[in-house]
Amino acid sequence: MTLSIWRYAHLALALISSLFLVMASVTGAILAIDAIQEKMPSYRAANFNEITVAQTIPVLKKNFSELSELEVDHNGFVRLKGFDGEGNEVDAYVDPTTGKILGKPIEKSAFIEWITALHRSMFLKETGRLMVGAVSFLLLLIAISGVALIIQRQRSLAKFFTKVVKEYFAQYYHVITGRLMLIPVLVIALTGTYLCMVRFQLFPEHKAEHQEIKAPNETPVQQKIEDFALFKNTKLAEVKKIAFPFAEDPEEYYNFKLGDRELMVDQFSGKVLSEVKYPTTLVLENLSLDLHTGRTNMVWAGILGIACLNILFFIYSGFAITLKRRATKIKNKHKTSDAEFILLVGTENGSTLRFANAIHEQLIAQGKTSYLAQLNQYQVFPKAKHLLVFTSTYGLGDPPSNANKALQLIDKFTQKHPVNFSVIGFGSRAYPDFCEFAKQIDEKLAAQAWAKPLTELHTVDDKSPIQFVQWVRTWSEQASIELATTPALYAKKPKGLQKMMVLDRTEVSATEQAFILTIRTPTRTKFTSGDLLAIYPANDSRERLYSVAKCQGNVQLVVKLHPSGLGSSYLNNLKVGDTFKARMVANESFHQPKNKPLAMIANGTGIAPFLGMILQSRKNADNHLYVGFRKETEMIKQHKLFLDQQIHNHKLKNYQIAFSREQNHCYVMDLIHNDASFLALLLSNGGVVMICGSLQMQQDVEKVLNEICVKINGKSLTYYKEKGQLLTDCY
Repeated sequence: MTLSIWRYAHLALALISSLFLVMASVTGAILAIDAIQEKMPSYRAANFNEITVAQTIPVLKKNFSELSELEVDHNGFVRLKGFDGEGNEVDAYVDPTTGKILGKPIEKSAFIEWITALHRSMFLKETGRLMVGAVSFLLLLIAISGVALIIQRQRSLAKFFTKVVKEYFAQYYHVITGRLMLIPVLVIALTGTYLCMVRFQLFPEHKAEHQEIKAPNETPVQQKIEDFALFKNTKLAEVKKIAFPFAEDPEEYYNFKLGDRELMVDQFSGKVLSEVKYPTTLVLENLSLDLHTGRTNMVWAGILGIACLNILFFIYSGFAITLKRRATKIKNKHKTSDAEFILLVGTENGSTLRFANAIHEQLIAQGKTSYLAQLNQYQVFPKAKHLLVFTSTYGLGDPPSNANKALQLIDKFTQKHPVNFSVIGFGSRAYPDFCEFAKQIDEKLAAQAWAKPLTELHTVDDKSPIQFVQWVRTWSEQASIELATTPALYAKKPKGLQKMMVLDRTEVSATEQAFILTIRTPTRTKFTSGDLLAIYPANDSRERLYSVAKCQGNVQLVVKLHPSGLGSSYLNNLKVGDTFKARMVANESFHQPKNKPLAMIANGTGIAPFLGMILQSRKNADNHLYVGFRKETEMIKQHKLFLDQQIHNHKLKNYQIAFSREQNHCYVMDLIHNDASFLALLLSNGGVVMICGSLQMQQDVEKVLNEICVKINGKSLTYYKEKGQLLTDCY
């Protein structure tokens, strides 16, 4: 609950102030650059911090006939006003050790004046200043709430700067830059708020009122200025302004304005006649102005400029995080009262929901009554047979915000009949409490009388599709439900699509329902046979994946046309020369192994990647192909010509084709049975078996292979799976 309060407060404050913060950040960055540029023509003396007033004033009196005012600005430049020996008025920067004129003060450009006015008040005068002050205060609250969220995430203040796991770009750098820029952002916000308060006189106004100074009874004797104790003990760096006496009159004095006080000084003796200390509010005002503008230090001005740009990044990344959390919407076809499969998700940023949704959609496609919901929506499910919990862990062991009530709800709502359950935890091993909340959920469910574990707790590190597929296989086998086991199907979909062109294609006919597409990808696209082509036929989030062959640098697909198939119909409508948007998906778990005996098993269009692998093989490669079709067609005749050529080229040892509707009237499993001894020997010698095609074919082939391995090698197929000798890509 606390986490939600801080998160919603952080978001609400950002929403309210975002437009103003964009304006203030852009103008602030420009003014920071201007503050740096001010120092470029440096009129600052080399040893400025060591020079005293006693060293400076005698030199200036010697070089100028009359001095009226000396001012030391925020850059450390000494500006003198007076007259030279020829009676000409002087208003220039001077060297305090030599009296040499270094340059003339330069007025701010019209552009900088415009930017300054926009930054301070948005051209709305006092109303604008009040709004800018309010935005500064909101920025302060945003920074404080952001700190609270990081502490929540890292579990304690002591771990504030410990490693942050990179889930995605916006999330990672929002936290990283937030920690790095915390101090500058807090300074900007706090000083901006304080300056606004000063502007609207929320503190008592200060006026320097000196005590009455009595004129001396005797005419004073002029002592040497360089011997004045005050002048010798006051560094020029401490001075803001010195107003000189108008004449050699005992009632005319030096007026010193320092950082924390104002002095009236006798011009003859250097004695302090009156001293007024500035109140703390005025000192803080000057300090706030220095810190807010960076005018006193080039490095600090640069840091402030970076902080302003970083505020823009905060706005972008913050909203990107928010949109990502809300991007994946849960869509249910069935009601909780009817569903046999209940999928509950605990997620902080939406990534876990992506995995659960992929399973949910497959169950729906198979006609199952599946219901997908958040973990905090746990209740009594009247017809539930399977309960699947997909949950991440927030920070260092805490539940995500949409699952913080789950443990209590499980105790509160007892299911009325036995239910199989499985828990899948998502997290990062970089954290010490890896998948801690998933473990708590698993233990809680295991303690319920109605709950029966169908699979053991399964954990997934860093959203790994490969690790997730390991659970998919196990659950699919235990539940006797076919689910896709290709890792790329569960991988995150990148935003960037590439333009591709159809170079060649074959046509479908009454006797041939499959067709071949040859596609040209952008020049720098990297892929190999076994990778996947992802297309979006309806120009929405629905994705279709096809295993590809790499032939002469181009993508080649073998596609079977389904009359109502979204993907196959889309591809079939493409003509030679047509372009479309798609992307290549690396399918590393289905790449051709190097320098190992290889048995390739496929049915139907699953032959596609193997054709490319054979073509890419080295000479004398130990490759063997087993493939099944219903009957021989013109396309299959083309495949046979190609395979015969590759045998001639020594890239393929042999191939066997099973026709289920004609000729040898057999299936791929029969070919595997017939070559049982060979395949058992291939696996025992470290060879690899690759399977591509339908899920049903994969299950049948694996069943036959398992029988062969147990009977001949004395080991189950699982043994070879764990050694990476069985690779599958089936749908």
